[in-house]
Amino acid sequence: MTERKPPGVTFETWIDKQIREATERGDFAGLAGAGKPLPHLDQPYDEMWWIKEKMHREHLSYLPPTLALRKEAEDALEAAAAAPTEAALRRILTAVNERISAALRTPLEGPPLNLVPFDIDEVARKWREQQGS
Repeated sequence: MTERKPPGVTFETWIDKQIREATERGDFAGLAGAGKPLPHLDQPYDEMWWIKEKMHREHLSYLPPTLALRKEAEDALEAAAAAPTEAALRRILTAVNERISAALRTPLEGPPLNLVPFDIDEVARKWREQQGS
């Protein structure tokens, strides 16, 4: 931490002196992004820029629970279509149907869910047709 500004010295003079001394010590040498333009200068200001940057840097993502469940249901339907057996198909869809039913009983945060449990027998019938069974 730096020392306090001495009385009688203007802030500008005091700060300029600290910057000059830090530069002379080499405190600013080799900083990330040195000599590069500031990113996103051509984009409109976003108050959440720092959160988005951190999430991007750390490869994180976030979906509201309703959207996450929609994505999970979509993935489950694809996995069920590629299931090796009808029993596996039923297991996959039963698990996601339980989550959908729970979300319908106790609404989740986010946009409307717009899902109903899958008709497992109908999906299984289509699966058997594709398998030629």
